[in-house]
Amino acid sequence: MPEHRDREALRQTFGSVAEQYDRARPTYPAAVFGDLADLAGLEPGSRVLEIGPGTGKATVELARRGYAVTGVELSPDLADVARRNVPQAEIVVAEFESWEPGEAGFDAIVAFTAFHWIAPDVRYAKTSRLLRPGGALAVVAAAHVLPPDGDPFFAEVQADYDAVVPHPDNRAPGPPEQAEGWSEEFEASGRFAAVEERRHLHAIPYTADDYIAVLGTFSNNLTLPAEQREELFRRIHARIEARPGGTVTKHYILTVTVGQRPR
Repeated sequence: MPEHRDREALRQTFGSVAEQYDRARPTYPAAVFGDLADLAGLEPGSRVLEIGPGTGKATVELARRGYAVTGVELSPDLADVARRNVPQAEIVVAEFESWEPGEAGFDAIVAFTAFHWIAPDVRYAKTSRLLRPGGALAVVAAAHVLPPDGDPFFAEVQADYDAVVPHPDNRAPGPPEQAEGWSEEFEASGRFAAVEERRHLHAIPYTADDYIAVLGTFSNNLTLPAEQREELFRRIHARIEARPGGTVTKHYILTVTVGQRPR
């Protein structure tokens, strides 16, 4: 996976919009949790460490399945919302890179669209150390894609990005087959065996208001100057409102990558 530009600065941004993040960000489909249970061998009572739970979007389902969940969240504001949403989970405010548990030997360590925020030099060394022998590291990634029958909005809206925030990173999404997972990195680390990866195409419809709300929780938008961000959002909102039905459908490839620590 490519490294996130300005990783250290950008990962600090989400707490500033904690409540909006909780309202606007989508949950994960049931198939993802089925994959985790299957590939990681999870069952009720399994000890699961979640890296970067945010407001608990995935934590809710992990706890519902009976896992004993500890979440390590960088933002105190996001952690407060996660505790409200999942009181049965233990949510710790800490930087994962420096945090140490009272008891290691987790059955699984999971990260939902958060693993890229962890410093590359500790991603695999530390997760391997905190797992029991045979325990699993499971990483879920979500890539915005445009399938052949996808919504043409995401090609059309490129004009607004080019006009307001021109940058080489601002480009229309690619086809699903170009979405990257984590399997190559897992294997290259030399710390995980039996690496498996599953993929799901997932579509989410948005109204103009809902789409702008979710855009307002993305780190690259949060760091824009307010005037520039407002102009970009104004254009995108107007473009959606002008469409028949006033909605847009965004497609994601959800990639579930799981590897086992050798016994």
